[in-house]
Amino acid sequence: MSAGATAVPIPLVLETLTAEAFAPFGTVLEADPATMRLINGGTTERFHALGVAQALGEGARVILNLFRGQPRAFPYAIDMMERHPLGSQSFTPLNGAAWLVAVADDEDGRPGRPRVFAATGSQGVNYRPNTWHHPLIAVGSVQDFLVVDRDGPGLNLEERAYDRPFHIDLPIV
Repeated sequence: MSAGATAVPIPLVLETLTAEAFAPFGTVLEADPATMRLINGGTTERFHALGVAQALGEGARVILNLFRGQPRAFPYAIDMMERHPLGSQSFTPLNGAAWLVAVADDEDGRPGRPRVFAATGSQGVNYRPNTWHHPLIAVGSVQDFLVVDRDGPGLNLEERAYDRPFHIDLPIV
């Protein structure tokens, strides 16, 4: 692209977040009847081992965080992706509101074309280590997320900008 030229964003289509569609990037965290166990004298349903947190490298540990995401304005430009080579990262919504998940395959060390999934307020995701994803995309209102990720020594954040942005036209409300 020549200097001074404006990049026209490439439109993206929202996909429904399902375990099958998201499998190349990690796991969908939601109540799965196949994993349900009754505990606490039958008063609590435990949906067991929906995902696995990973913290790679010496001195690494798994930590719990609260992220408070500000709602994005639409149309929204996806102009970069990030990944965490030394650990998984999960996002579980706490407010019950819909949100968006943007991920991409790795193409020779750079993120490929994004895929954008519409997540319900009862669906979380667990990104595998080294999975290209966009930072949190809250929709409609301020949203809180329980985030499980890695803490410790080593460079665990890589960011890459796209040469040409992609865009999402319609929010989910």
